[in-house]
Amino acid sequence: MKGILGRKIGMTEVFTKNGKVIPVTVIEVLPNIVTQIKTEENDGYNAIQLAAVDKKDKNATKAAKGHVAKANTTPKRFLKEIRDVEGNYNLGDAIDASLFTVGEIVDVTGTSKGKGFQGTIKRHNQSRGPMTHGSRYHRGPGSLGTMLPKRVLKGKKLPGHMGAETITIQNLMIVDVNVNENYILVSGNVPGPKKSLVLIKSAVKNSRKIEIPELVTYEEEVNEVVEEEVVNENTEEVADEMVETTDEVAETEETNETVENDADASEETENVETSTEVGAE
Repeated sequence: MKGILGRKIGMTEVFTKNGKVIPVTVIEVLPNIVTQIKTEENDGYNAIQLAAVDKKDKNATKAAKGHVAKANTTPKRFLKEIRDVEGNYNLGDAIDASLFTVGEIVDVTGTSKGKGFQGTIKRHNQSRGPMTHGSRYHRGPGSLGTMLPKRVLKGKKLPGHMGAETITIQNLMIVDVNVNENYILVSGNVPGPKKSLVLIKSAVKNSRKIEIPELVTYEEEVNEVVEEEVVNENTEEVADEMVETTDEVAETEETNETVENDADASEETENVETSTEVGAE
């Protein structure tokens, strides 16, 4: 078992090289600090405690400061235990997004959005009654039970508080991991609003085959565009050189024709002058 704390940033989509579109959730993974190590001898079970997201020193209690001081770190906002972890950890170790690799199957736990007090139609997806023709039943919860028990049976779907529950989405795939920018792309949707805390753990019911997707990256597209621009520039330069060469050849031909015409004209003038002199004699 392995896990890491992160923050849900939002959803987007990525494209594979074979033309598929994968909806993904972007999870920001800041370095998690190991602030406590529990052993079976001392605590009855094996686990590590992870802490993430810095908290202002003035908002931390003395107990919290003393707890994280053992790991040589600052007070954190979120603490989470992970049992039966893989590998050996020491106090103060930092865990980043490189903990997971592309293609792994994980479970993501988060707190769903709070909806407040809602009726049965929104909370339990029930159907409403007719709104006209004399009906007096519109959005009510319906019958609450039979006559004999004379009470509402447990489990009856009624209006009440909706949302703000801990929900785990199982068997999601790690689509991309970026250690430099501290984020993980997880396929599908993840419970909770934006900026909410989520926990990514190894899947406990993974039984499907892993197909690692080959994503289309922005860098490849930029390189292709740059190469096309370079080719176009080279083509334009060659065309300009050809046009200049053609113009030079044309100018040279015109100059030669002009010189020939001048030579012919001078010869004709000399012949005329010679014939005039002979006639005069």
